[in-house]
Formats: sequence, C-alpha cells, structure tokens
Amino acid sequence: MPLILYTKTGCPWCQEVLELFAEKNIKFEEREVTGNQNYYDELIVKSGQDKTPTLDIDGKILADTDVEEVKKVLNL
Repeated sequence: MPLILYTKTGCPWCQEVLELFAEKNIKFEEREVTGNQNYYDELIVKSGQDKTPTLDIDGKILADTDVEEVKKVLNL
C-alpha cells in the first residue's frame, strides 16, 4: 500500500505524523510542498485544499489530518 505524506516546513502536526511513522517503521514518501510547486499543486488537486498533513493512502485522501486520525485509519 503506497503512502504519500504531504507536509509543510514548520508544521507541528506534520512533525507528529513523521515521528509516528519513524517510531512504527512505516514506509512512506514525504512530499514537502513548501517551495515545491509541483507537490503543492498535486496536494490541491488530490485533496481540494492546501493544508497539511495530508495523507494519500493508495489513492484514499486523508486531508488536513492529525496523528490520532492517522492512527485510526492505519490501525496503529
């Protein structure tokens, strides 16, 4: 199951999700949207908004989420 995590520099909620993924050894691709117009545009197309963290779980979008919601969705 491919995981893509859209993040922004300085986002504390993003940092919490990144720490969770590191703690649980979850493989994912981070797409930092700050300063990367392509990733930013992709975030908006996929989620309809520009807030992070946003998670793409094999095409299922979890927009503007937090670590507790990520835990629920991934059954952690």
